[in-house]
Amino acid sequence: MTWSTFLMDASATNLASNYLPIGIQLIFAAGFVATMIGVSQWVGPKRETSDKLENFASGIETHGDARQPMAIKYFLVAILFVLFDVEVIFFYPYAVNFRELGWAGYSAVLMFVGFFLVGFIYIIKKGALTWED
Repeated sequence: MTWSTFLMDASATNLASNYLPIGIQLIFAAGFVATMIGVSQWVGPKRETSDKLENFASGIETHGDARQPMAIKYFLVAILFVLFDVEVIFFYPYAVNFRELGWAGYSAVLMFVGFFLVGFIYIIKKGALTWED
């Protein structure tokens, strides 16, 4: 099979009329969802009590205001966790291909770990992980 016959076969299978059943199915699905939402709003009960309008908190009585100030340390630790967790993800491609990468890949990973440790030492020196105020 030559390249030109492959392209002609591919162009014959990628006609817009071949996608018509998918389009019709999407239209019917969207119409069904809209119809069901409309019918449930029209037929469903409309009793609004104070219990129904209250926020659900897993059966625990709510108390206090959710807008209380929170220590920035929690957010800082969360951001640092995400940052270092994402950096660790970059070790996976090296672990999979370490033989093909050879010594050049090994030196690149050592440099990456070096930058990783410099960043970690920096946040330790800045006191980002100390909890005492």
